[in-house]
Amino acid sequence: MLQICPNGTRSGSDHPAVPVAPAAVGAAVRAAADVGARDAHVHCKDAAGADTLDPAHVAATLTAVRAAAPGIAVGVTTGAWTAPDPADRAALVRSWTVLPDHASVNFHEPGAELVAETLLDLGVGIEAGIFSGTEAAARFLAWPHADRVLRVLAEVTDTDPETAQETAKDLLHALRAGHDRPILLHGEDGGAWPVLRLAARRGLDTRIGLEDTLTLPDGSPAPDNTTLVQTARTLIAAI
Repeated sequence: MLQICPNGTRSGSDHPAVPVAPAAVGAAVRAAADVGARDAHVHCKDAAGADTLDPAHVAATLTAVRAAAPGIAVGVTTGAWTAPDPADRAALVRSWTVLPDHASVNFHEPGAELVAETLLDLGVGIEAGIFSGTEAAARFLAWPHADRVLRVLAEVTDTDPETAQETAKDLLHALRAGHDRPILLHGEDGGAWPVLRLAARRGLDTRIGLEDTLTLPDGSPAPDNTTLVQTARTLIAAI
């Protein structure tokens, strides 16, 4: 499965094709779906372009994506930067009036278990975010509900293209036992394409989009999310 991550914490100042407004996010997901993306991970934005868990903004973004790309599962972030206090974060999640199909929870962040259990109570799938270079893998595997997540989001934060694959292998090794959930493996910036190739070789789900990289495999600027997905599909098919 190839997931599209069209925006992340980025904005138009990072790349003009980063979608921020709900309609733009919806259009980006639809274009990515048309060339092979089968799932979406989006960051909902407020009027200033900052990531938010506010129910009105979450509802607007999810509604726009589902209208533009019906049939594509869509998830959102619950990153701690959106609301640093875990209780506030959980309360915002409980206040959502439109629910995503899934939401990512970063297990190196304070209050991850509280946020994840709130999502479970709502029936929202969880992408358990396990960052390389953290204790998140051990913390996730010790969580009593590890077997209830939708998937594990193995996130390689090593941006060096020469070492990112080895970092990814170490992360996968740390996740080797204690759960039976699918793994989506991805990298970021300089590590995005090497890690995507590793995921393809190992038959794992992966993702691509302007959240993860602004460049194509040859280092040239990526025109948009659609081109990133097309390029990823070509690379995966060749492996």
